[in-house]
Amino acid sequence: MYFVTKQESLKNDLCELTENLKVGLRENWKQFTVLVIINAFVGGMIGMERSIFPQFAELEFGIASKTAILSFITAFGFSKAISNYYTGRLANKFGRRNLLLLGWIVAIPIPFILIYASSWNWVIFANVLLGVSQGLTWSSTVVMKIDLVGEKNRGFAMGLNEFAGYFAVGLVAFLTGYIANKYGITPYPFYIGIFISVFGFILTALWAKDTRAFVHIESTTDTTAHLDNVFLETTFKNKTLSAVTQAGLINNLNDGMMWGLLPIVLLSLNYNNESIGIITAIYPTVWGIGQLFTGKMSDHYSKKKMLFWGMLIQGIAILLIPFSSDFYVLASISAILGLGTALVYPTFLSTIAQATSPKQRAESIGTFRLWRDLGYALGAIISGITADIFGIEYAIFLIGGLTIMSSIIIKFRMPEQIKITKD
Repeated sequence: MYFVTKQESLKNDLCELTENLKVGLRENWKQFTVLVIINAFVGGMIGMERSIFPQFAELEFGIASKTAILSFITAFGFSKAISNYYTGRLANKFGRRNLLLLGWIVAIPIPFILIYASSWNWVIFANVLLGVSQGLTWSSTVVMKIDLVGEKNRGFAMGLNEFAGYFAVGLVAFLTGYIANKYGITPYPFYIGIFISVFGFILTALWAKDTRAFVHIESTTDTTAHLDNVFLETTFKNKTLSAVTQAGLINNLNDGMMWGLLPIVLLSLNYNNESIGIITAIYPTVWGIGQLFTGKMSDHYSKKKMLFWGMLIQGIAILLIPFSSDFYVLASISAILGLGTALVYPTFLSTIAQATSPKQRAESIGTFRLWRDLGYALGAIISGITADIFGIEYAIFLIGGLTIMSSIIIKFRMPEQIKITKD
């Protein structure tokens, strides 16, 4: 009797809470803005490693093997992928805000470990923590924004979210490259990470609010058919979800390759840290800024066409890298690659959100992000082994070819109609 009474009480509290809430970007702009700022701090944690890590590995630990150097991306990719999945699975149970706070707690030790690392194993451990932190924080902010805005501006919301994150990746990548060039590869570049992790936690603790109540509001009017098995449908069975999932995996596979091998290519061309920082920063910066426009585009134009062209442009840009040595040509290729990625990144998330019901959305996004971020690990492993055996050029050609193949899968597998409604 007590249990029933308590359940009824919780239900009444939820109904009373949701009466004062409205789904929409305009209605929730203050909380949405807080989450955008928080996600910029989340992106900055990746940017800390983006331009300097291959040189950090070689200078500080004497590691020259491409496979060994890229092991930090492998560790990051596996831990982030698993963290993404469980963040999606547990978001409804424990709350988005609680998982976001946990992600920041995991992030705080990372720059200290990198500063005081006595062996490469400590660096790998730091990147395992970085992957866990990124899965918890980035996945939570994605789901929270989708909860707040509803269907009308979902693509625009994802564009703003990914803009904030990846613009910060590019900005911090440039700053760490500049600082490393002026003051050395360690410890000064990692001081940025201390600032980011501490302030990210403070912002979340003081101003972020949980968004589970918005799911209840949207569920009352949503007509999207429920998936029988979220993991299997997102991965294999549902044509829309599986087509998007494979493209997400390949997108981050090529991003893992760019993260690890592009600085090595630029070092072989005798570029200094500042120039490497600029070229490597252009790609995520264009990727980030571009999403301000492509996110909104995905609300109005064919998501299938945006995904196809985005993956194709990425593949072509990657294939051009081995034929280039001029600074401005490489900078232009980096910008084109960023544009292609900007076309697909918010579109991935808005497509997943449109194709799933509100109550299953967090788990479906978590499943997608599981496979997408396994791409980091696979990209690092495949490109590292290929580069060690055949040379960096062949690794780049392989990844570029896989990216073009992914665009073809989008073309022929993904249907134009995304949402499947209940009978």
